[in-house]
Amino acid sequence: MTFNITKTDKAARRGVISTAHGEIQTPCFMNVATQAAIKGGLSAADLDSIGCQIALANTYHLFLRPGAEIVRGQGGLHGFMKWNKPILTDSGGFQVYSLGRLRKITEEGVAFNSHIDGRRVTLTPEVSIQTQIALGSDIIMAFDECIALPAPYKYVEESAERTTRWLERCIAEHADSVTSSALFGINQGGTYREIRLKHMRDIAALDLPGYAIGGLAVGESTTEMYSALDYIVPAMPPEKPRYLMGVGTPYNIIEAVRRGVDMFDCVLPARNGRHGKFYTQSGVLNIKNEKYATDGRVIDSECDCPVCKGGYSRSYIRHLFKSGEILGLRFAVLHNLRHYNRLTEDIRKAIEAEALEKFAEEYYARTT
Repeated sequence: MTFNITKTDKAARRGVISTAHGEIQTPCFMNVATQAAIKGGLSAADLDSIGCQIALANTYHLFLRPGAEIVRGQGGLHGFMKWNKPILTDSGGFQVYSLGRLRKITEEGVAFNSHIDGRRVTLTPEVSIQTQIALGSDIIMAFDECIALPAPYKYVEESAERTTRWLERCIAEHADSVTSSALFGINQGGTYREIRLKHMRDIAALDLPGYAIGGLAVGESTTEMYSALDYIVPAMPPEKPRYLMGVGTPYNIIEAVRRGVDMFDCVLPARNGRHGKFYTQSGVLNIKNEKYATDGRVIDSECDCPVCKGGYSRSYIRHLFKSGEILGLRFAVLHNLRHYNRLTEDIRKAIEAEALEKFAEEYYARTT
């Protein structure tokens, strides 16, 4: 994997990540295909049609079902889901965090009860790396501990140190494997500046192809998240891709890009879409509202997604949601993912024109 920065606009960066399965133009939004599928009935062909560059799948879920070896036998995730562009896999750390009391963390790894059948399973740094390599990912994430916020200083400090030791084990396992994947490290430390910066220095010294910021958007305020980015991002290696995990709203993405972040993923556009919320160039539209019952307009006249270009009315889409028709969910996810991918396309154009500040002001003015 290589990364080339082609343009900057203050702290914002425009770049290109090159992988074995193609290029990724940055800043980019990664579309979340947790179990090798986008929730909402979208196929790989659908993703391609709305400008998606890279899909993200989850190690935890695919490790439990159907199992990494089954996926490997189908040509890896690329063959399994028929997606011929880049794929990034999360290590499973966040999903393990979300299990709460169902899991036990030790130096070896994490033991937990499967949410599928209750069986006791142990996920270690080595197992996470082996699983991701079997899945055939282009970019794989190191196994880390994601903690809920707020959390005591002492525990966060110990957790960050353990995450560094786990990263060293991930690096060793990756080095012993035959793979073209790139391994990214993950910065942790909650909202404690000293812990975050020390952890970033420690993992940056390991000279990995890219680095992510984990453990944000898990309970802290937006102000706290932006404040954390203000000191974390400048401490990240400038020549490597910077990935903010699990974030977020269009505003979060714009603000993080302004601070120098290159990569994003979030379930928000698909999840909110399945609840009837559509992102538009003039703000968020809740299609379930009664006022749309006879509205013959498309969701967003400025949108080029298949739903808006196809002329489907707000009235019809509201009917689909009120009737419980799956087509409504599909339309919503298609539209919202296109909005997010178009947003990053527009951000890239703005950086190239050194006009990101103007773009941000105009986007905020028309959507709030």
